[in-house]
Amino acid sequence: MSSSSRPILFVSLPESGLFNPVQTIAGEFARRGVPDLWFATDEERRGDVEALADASAIRFASLGEVVPELSALTWDEDVYAKVTGPKRFAAHAAVIRHTYDPALHVDKYRRLLAIVDELKPALMVIESLTAYAIDIAITRGIPYVLVSPFLPSNYVTAYTPFTKAYTGPDFPVPHSGLSVHMTLRQRIENRLFRLRTMAIFLRPSMARILKQDKRTRQELGIDPEARRFLAKIERAELVVNGSLAELDYPFRAPDNMRMVGALIPPLPQAPEDEDVSGWLDARDSVVFVGLGTTTRLTSGQVRDMLTVARRLGKDHHILWKLPKEQQSLLPDEPLPENVRIESWVPSQLDVLAHPNVKVFLTHGGGNGFHEGLYFGKPMVIRPLWVDCHDQAVRGEDFGVSLTVDAHRGTGDDIFRTLQRVLEEPSFSERARHFGKLLRAAGGAAAATDLVLDLPALAPEPLRSATPE
Repeated sequence: MSSSSRPILFVSLPESGLFNPVQTIAGEFARRGVPDLWFATDEERRGDVEALADASAIRFASLGEVVPELSALTWDEDVYAKVTGPKRFAAHAAVIRHTYDPALHVDKYRRLLAIVDELKPALMVIESLTAYAIDIAITRGIPYVLVSPFLPSNYVTAYTPFTKAYTGPDFPVPHSGLSVHMTLRQRIENRLFRLRTMAIFLRPSMARILKQDKRTRQELGIDPEARRFLAKIERAELVVNGSLAELDYPFRAPDNMRMVGALIPPLPQAPEDEDVSGWLDARDSVVFVGLGTTTRLTSGQVRDMLTVARRLGKDHHILWKLPKEQQSLLPDEPLPENVRIESWVPSQLDVLAHPNVKVFLTHGGGNGFHEGLYFGKPMVIRPLWVDCHDQAVRGEDFGVSLTVDAHRGTGDDIFRTLQRVLEEPSFSERARHFGKLLRAAGGAAAATDLVLDLPALAPEPLRSATPE
């Protein structure tokens, strides 16, 4: 690897919801012609990174293949059922038990460390959950920026009691799906959520993992400071958050956090996709159904959606992004005339930007939630897991969405909820309001300006030609 004296290294986990925001910022750097850009992530993202080349190139640094245990797309049905189950704490606990094994990250740490030692980056721009990259930045004393796609409070709220955080003990715990407007029973539930999370780490099996992790971190020479919950935030030069204070409950944000709104690349992303765009042009009211790449529907749920389409009638159409492997669940009969199914759309953003898309039926992931609002689309949220529940409850509290239970919700529930969001103007009005705020926040352009203004990227002083 050859580089200039001050390279910038982007680092991210490969999952779309985490990778896409960092990819968008890196793309803005490339469009501006910033030199000596590198992007380290798993091998499957090589093509996505190399495609960012514009006025300057972004060179790809491979961290190897995806770790199956950490990718939701590779989990078996039993694990999937547990991590997306109907009881929120049980699902939260299942995610921790299945994914919390720092040993799975050791190879990534070593690969990235070799890249860092060779490049000697002036700055690292790190996706907020890429813990091994944060460990390296803190240990090596490299200035770094965090990019968080989550609600602002979710990244600075502790999951366990007795941990210093930026929110108080009665602030909704991430993944609890609780509103800030809690009953006494819910406040107790919220506090128990933290205590029960702490109890997971006191179990013998988890205690063994933690003990081994401590030994491994010592062997790798990782600065003990990096383990402190708030160290990742307090040691960062900047925390870029892809949301707004207005879309969260009141809390004291860190001084180095900047909320720049949804991180949206230049549009259209797929100008050549005249087929889907032409179909949208010809229909006055479209519901876009995009439940993410992780959602796995049952045959009954697929049939329910088709029944909803028939009940909506000729006044509303449905564009449904349904993965190819799930299309085998479709009944062996003609589709309703108002339904179009695609295994993939070239750009979800292009679809959401279309004026004829009136409602977004989504799983409620952080990116999709903010993307829908950026384009002023009200939502029906069918929360899948973890933070999806947090977006869903805020969407209801701020009047931009309604929620359908992914486990107990029926076709009738989906129909009634969709009908209400389609027909009551307040949902669209509130969504457009937040869309204006998100666009005004500046997105990727604002994030790039903030990063480029950091002292770590200031020009190095020229050496005097005359000895002092």
